[in-house]
Amino acid sequence: MAEESDLEKTEDPSPRRLEKAREEGDIPRSKELSTFAGLMAAAGGLWLSGDDIIYRLQDILKSSLRFNQTIAESNDRFEIDLSQEIIDLVMAFLPFIGLVMLVGIFSPILVGGWIFNSKSLEPKLDKLDPIKGLANIFSSHSFVELVKSVLKTVLIGLVSWFVTESLIDDILALSIQPFTMAGHNQAQILLTCFIAISAAFAIIAFLDAPYQMYRYNKKMMMSRQDLKDEAKESEGNPETKAKIRSIQREMARKRMMSQVPNADVVVTNPTHYAVALNYADEGDKAPVVVAKGLGLVALKIQEIARENEIMIVEAPMLARALYANTDLEAEIPSSLFTAVAQVLAYVFQMRDWKREGGNQPEFPSEIQVPAELDPQNGTTL
Repeated sequence: MAEESDLEKTEDPSPRRLEKAREEGDIPRSKELSTFAGLMAAAGGLWLSGDDIIYRLQDILKSSLRFNQTIAESNDRFEIDLSQEIIDLVMAFLPFIGLVMLVGIFSPILVGGWIFNSKSLEPKLDKLDPIKGLANIFSSHSFVELVKSVLKTVLIGLVSWFVTESLIDDILALSIQPFTMAGHNQAQILLTCFIAISAAFAIIAFLDAPYQMYRYNKKMMMSRQDLKDEAKESEGNPETKAKIRSIQREMARKRMMSQVPNADVVVTNPTHYAVALNYADEGDKAPVVVAKGLGLVALKIQEIARENEIMIVEAPMLARALYANTDLEAEIPSSLFTAVAQVLAYVFQMRDWKREGGNQPEFPSEIQVPAELDPQNGTTL
C-alpha cells in the first residue's frame, strides 16, 4: 500500500518540473481566450476605423469603374491606377489588421505567457502511435472539447439569430437607401452583429481559461516517488554524495598526514589524541596545527612522527585542549600560548641536548592549560 501511495500523483508540481516543462514548450494555453481577444480586437478596429474603411472602399470602387480615353490608349496608365488602388486598399485595412496582429502577439500573455522554444517544433514519433491516438479520442479532454464545440455552435447560432431578428427592418431598408447611406448603415449592422457574437464568445473563453489551467496543473501533478527522484537528480544520490564525502575526507587525511614531517612536536594523550604543531622561529606568528586526529588517526600521526624523528610529547590535557579548540592549518588560540610554549621550550632544549650533550632537560612538572578548554574538564582518559 505504501508503494501504491508513493506512485499516486497527489503532490503539486515542483518549480523544477514546471521549469523543465516550460523549457520543452509545454505550457498552459487557452485557444478560446486568444480567439476571443482577436475577435474583440477586430471589433474594436471596425468600431474605430469602420467608417474610414467604407469610404475608402467606395472611393476605390468608383475609381475602378471609371474608364476614359487615356486609360484605353495607355497600358502604363492602367497599371499605375491599378497599383494605386491596391495601395489604397491596403492602407484602408492597415490600422485594422495592425490592431488584430498586435493583440494576436500579446494575447498569449493572458495564459501561459510568451515562450520561444525550438523543441516544440521537433517531430515526435509517439504522436504517430495509433493506440495512444485512439486513447486520446476517448479521453476526458476530448469530451470537454466536444462539449465546447457544441456550446460554441449553439451559442453563436442563437446570438446571430436574435441579433438578425432585431435588425431585420434595418437590413431590409438597405435596398431602398442611397449608396453612401446604405454602405454606412450596412457597416453599422455588421459591426453590431460582430460585437454581439464576440461578446457571446466571451462566455466560452472565460470558462476555458480556468479549465486549461486546471488541466495543466493536473497533468503536472507529481507522485512522492517523482519528488524523491527529482531530489536525487538535483541534489545528487545520497549514497553517491556519501561516497564523495568519504573520498574527500580520505584525500584531506592524506594531505594532512603529508604535513606531519614538517611538525616540530606531536602532543598526545597518548593513544586517544594526537596534535602535530609547527612553529616558525622567525616573525611573530603563533604555532600552527598541521595535523590532528583521534584513535587510529592519532596512532598514524605518531607513527609518521617516529619515522621522521619528530618528538612526541605526552601531555593529555593539552592534547585534548588543542584538538577541541583548534583548526587545521590555523594558529593556536592565545589561551594556549603558555602551555604550548612550555612544550616547545622543552622540545628545543632536548634538540640542543641531543646535539651538544650536557644535563638532560626535565619535562615541565605542570603544563598550564585552562580547565575550561579541556573537553574532559581536566580529567585524563
